[in-house]
Amino acid sequence: MQFHHHGYVSGEPRIQGAAGTGIDRPADLPDEMDVLIVGSGPAGMLLAAQMSQFPGVTTRIIERRDGRLVLGQADGIQPRSVETFQAFGFAERIVAEAYNIAYMNFWGPDPENPRNIVRKTRTEDYALKISEFPHLIVNQARVLDYFAESAAHGPGRIVPDYGIEFAGLTVQQDGDHPVEVRVRYVAGERAGEERTVRAKYVVGSDGARSGVREAIGRRHVGQFASHAWGVMDVLVNTDFPDWRTKCAINSEAGNILHIPREGGYLSRMYIDLGEVAPDDDHRVRQTPIEEVIRRANEILHPYSIDVKQVAWHSVYEVGHRVTDKFDDVDVDQSHDPRVFLTGDACHTHSAKAGQGMNVSMQDGFNLGWKLGHVLSGLSPASLLATYSAERQPVAQQLIDFDREWSALMARKPDEISDPHDLATYYLATAEFPSGFMTQYGPSMIVTDAAHQALAEGFPLGKRFASAEVVRVCDGNVVHLGHHAKADGRWRIYAFADAPAAGEPSGLASWAEWLGSPDSPVARFTPPGADLDAVFDVKAIYQQRFEDVDIARVPEVFLPRTGPLGLTDWEKVYAAAPSAWSDVDIFDERNLSRDGVVVVVRPDQYVAAVLPLEATDELAAFFAQSMTPQREPSGVLR
Repeated sequence: MQFHHHGYVSGEPRIQGAAGTGIDRPADLPDEMDVLIVGSGPAGMLLAAQMSQFPGVTTRIIERRDGRLVLGQADGIQPRSVETFQAFGFAERIVAEAYNIAYMNFWGPDPENPRNIVRKTRTEDYALKISEFPHLIVNQARVLDYFAESAAHGPGRIVPDYGIEFAGLTVQQDGDHPVEVRVRYVAGERAGEERTVRAKYVVGSDGARSGVREAIGRRHVGQFASHAWGVMDVLVNTDFPDWRTKCAINSEAGNILHIPREGGYLSRMYIDLGEVAPDDDHRVRQTPIEEVIRRANEILHPYSIDVKQVAWHSVYEVGHRVTDKFDDVDVDQSHDPRVFLTGDACHTHSAKAGQGMNVSMQDGFNLGWKLGHVLSGLSPASLLATYSAERQPVAQQLIDFDREWSALMARKPDEISDPHDLATYYLATAEFPSGFMTQYGPSMIVTDAAHQALAEGFPLGKRFASAEVVRVCDGNVVHLGHHAKADGRWRIYAFADAPAAGEPSGLASWAEWLGSPDSPVARFTPPGADLDAVFDVKAIYQQRFEDVDIARVPEVFLPRTGPLGLTDWEKVYAAAPSAWSDVDIFDERNLSRDGVVVVVRPDQYVAAVLPLEATDELAAFFAQSMTPQREPSGVLR
């Protein structure tokens, strides 16, 4: 964590100094704003936390509830989400309170006595093999708490406006704030009052029954499946030996997905309630909790649970639906979008693959920096069209995966030819549920793969897979990607060619160009801003850290930041192994020893891979999605 660059800080360093709209933020919802977020679920709260890093942008978030969420329905946190939490500054704290999934066990009918279940397979959780971050279980309400803290502590000081519901919107053809939004107060002294506010952009994060989706004429495409599941969070006494291990249980009486939860005692159970008749008309949702518990005990035989308390329960029918588009621009229209959909407002599916909250948060992360850049004048409004173009295919992939996983979970014993196939599928598809298979195609913010061979471990369009390096200024072993915070900046990683710092090299020539008037740093950084205000540039040398003379490192890697003009020493790294780590990032990520530049978007996805000498290509890439802040006129300070 870096702080003090704006002067000495004696208090909590996570609370950033208020700036822009965070100063004297009005308590009441203003008549006009830049961004109005509807709904404070995972997508909406992450979006608010991201927008708080753009204090020059007026952002408000309304929520129908009269306060924070007390008990969330979602609880599965995939490694990609924990990676995202790291960028927002709370990964370590939430890991400490969460349940860490180390194993998943698979149970099935005993061949000797099929009425009983026996453990068939014990597998290590996939997160142990593909990420430095764990697979967690923690209440959605706590995830929202952490994002709310991040939003409130950011320079924009964003806090939800509770007790206000969305009542409709109209997009006008002109005006600075063309989206007219009708809102209604549903709590407090103003309950029942309606008013109209205006925004430049509106984001519907308001759930599966989204009013924003309905207002812009979008519709869910897909059907409900004909299978019902009961879900309950329970405190029990039991003789089932794997009560504190995640389990998939298949028996002659049905199926259970069992997930221990945080705190050491609470567990969640998804209990198979069987096929739903075509004429059921959702009556299955009225299944009493006593029947759900009875079904659970029947499936667990010869084991049983004695339920002491039900913290929460529900019955749902599996649905797989994706909205036809994630913004308000039809295919045959050419104007820039003004209204966006995120989370359950644009994709719904079962809970058993543990994807809903995770994918929703990535919706918010994808959209947030783009809105921030457009409204800050860093990028043209055309950038916003990439949101729907990138996220809609991801949602469809999720639906396809969830449909297959749900079908496997719901099978009857006589439909299973291989008792290990569910475990095999669970491990074979690990990267998808972890969140690591998302790959955005070429666009104005992702290049083609012409130079991919220079950095095979950083696939274009996929999230930047961190690896250990040694920080030259102090010799500490750190994860390179963990230094990148969700502050809306682009990352440019310059992996050096062989010569040492201070010697003539491809990296030295590249660094000289980056400090010139022709570079993207000069063109796209606002006048008067810090050198690294928009582009966070780092160098990674091939030598051991003690062999990198930091005094001879190009100045562009040692920028002066903040009002005091203090040198940032934490942008220079060494790749070679040290006494504390045997990882060489060049080998770990298969990087060219001739040097390579890897560009990473503010939402952590790899945008470009280029040779050091391809400066014209790098400049042209940023020119596609960024607005010049000045004509070339000299080197920035």
